[in-house]
Amino acid sequence: MSRIGEKIKLERSKAKLTQKALGKKLGVSESFINEVETGKKIINQTLIDRISKVLGTDLNDVTMSFEEQVYEQEKDLKYDKKPKKEEVKEVWNEAFGSVIKNVPIYNYELDKAKTFRQMPLVSNKIEGFAQDKVIYLEIQEDDMIGFRIAKGDLALAHLTSDIENNSICLIEVDNERIIRQIRKLDSNKLLLISNRGTTRTETVDNKSIKVIARLLRVEIQL
Repeated sequence: MSRIGEKIKLERSKAKLTQKALGKKLGVSESFINEVETGKKIINQTLIDRISKVLGTDLNDVTMSFEEQVYEQEKDLKYDKKPKKEEVKEVWNEAFGSVIKNVPIYNYELDKAKTFRQMPLVSNKIEGFAQDKVIYLEIQEDDMIGFRIAKGDLALAHLTSDIENNSICLIEVDNERIIRQIRKLDSNKLLLISNRGTTRTETVDNKSIKVIARLLRVEIQL
């Protein structure tokens, strides 16, 4: 469960709202609220603000733990006089650098980061993966809209070359990079599944594709 998901579940319970009731107020499904609370989906700041308004509380408190950490570090600076501004600034930089990572946002070519998103580090990892192996992908097509992955959405992804059954991945096939669900048929054959409103499948040899990244979460754009 993600920190923001835990916070939403806590405040929803305090407000005596069911997942279905909260979803109705936001115009989303009960299953969507469940996926957010369990950390299966990442939501953007706009939706966080809307949920905050509905629940009557500020959900943007993630930085509190960072501030507390900085405060403790400042207390440990046992100076006889007030620390200099430069010294306090260094403490802040070290504290934030240890818990926050700028994750690059790429298009499918992964040639140059378009911008960055900040993600928390836990035990020097992001979502349980090495921090240098985690990226965001900006979805470029509606090929997977049946999987609720639409053009413009952001997907948190893990860089890997492994073929994992039923995973949704960025792959390269016939010199083209696309998002597909991969299903293993046997030791040599794979089924590539897309859904632009209707399900489409393509059977390929497993040596004919290259897995680039596996999608972990999708952040929808409202």
